[in-house]
Amino acid sequence: MTVTTTASTGAAVPRRTAVPSAGRRPRNAYPNWFYLPAAILYTIFFLVPTFASFYFSLTRWSLFDVQFIGLDNFVQFFREPALVTGMVNTLIYGVVTSGLKVVLGLLLGVLLTSQIIARGFLRSVVFFPVLVSTIGVGITFQVLMDPFGGPINEVLAAVGITGPGWLTDPSLALLSVALVDVWKGVGLATVIYMAGIVSIPQEYFEAARVDGAGPWQQFRNIVLPLARPATVTVVILSLIGGLRSFDLIWAMTRGGPGFTSDVIASVIYKQYQAGFYGLSTAGNVLLFLVVTAIVVPLSRFLNRKEVDL
Repeated sequence: MTVTTTASTGAAVPRRTAVPSAGRRPRNAYPNWFYLPAAILYTIFFLVPTFASFYFSLTRWSLFDVQFIGLDNFVQFFREPALVTGMVNTLIYGVVTSGLKVVLGLLLGVLLTSQIIARGFLRSVVFFPVLVSTIGVGITFQVLMDPFGGPINEVLAAVGITGPGWLTDPSLALLSVALVDVWKGVGLATVIYMAGIVSIPQEYFEAARVDGAGPWQQFRNIVLPLARPATVTVVILSLIGGLRSFDLIWAMTRGGPGFTSDVIASVIYKQYQAGFYGLSTAGNVLLFLVVTAIVVPLSRFLNRKEVDL
């Protein structure tokens, strides 16, 4: 504290000076340096390849030559007959797989968090397909779904049912692959839902039981609204995976029969196989923009009305 003198009376008036708080230390930039390694890795492995892809999508390039051609790759890509089919199939595949994973994951999550026998074993069984290689799953189900001598059709024939051509019928090929994708990925959705359901305070269920609410009322009025964050996570992750899916489709059908199970990613890969590197790079950019244009608004919409505990 310092003392000053007023001009009119000459009396001494105390004046307070700022004293730093004893419990507060001045901020410094030192902790920010810990972000530097992550920022460097993010720049090298994400930002640089992303901007490089945008550039090379505007060129006709090979390993030894680069020629700037503007938007010609995009114009040519949209003229490809398989692109419309691939775009429609991608949207169908993404919606079907994400929708089934949400429904089945929620039901399995409720079942595996209840008091049932062998609950731990069943959890392991449900999650096991997530750990298996996608290519291995695709090759295995390609054998199982073989219309001529495949185990699935053999079992159906034993009970008097003629099995369809799961992967050879144009109307069933994409749906068959989507069901295999759901079988493989529903375990992760179940784990996310289990975490969301377990985090709900038990007081809500106890109060509901006191009020006479049955299992369905508890599920509808407690589990569904309070598990919304888990639902948002499953929807976003499943939709991104479905829109970007390639390896399972390629292992099982290679986009066939014809182009009936082609998705954007498989169309891009076929262009790359044919040596059209700039065209396939433009397709990758389009896929990135499509996924971003769908997922970002959907994520904001779903996160807008989350329920707080």
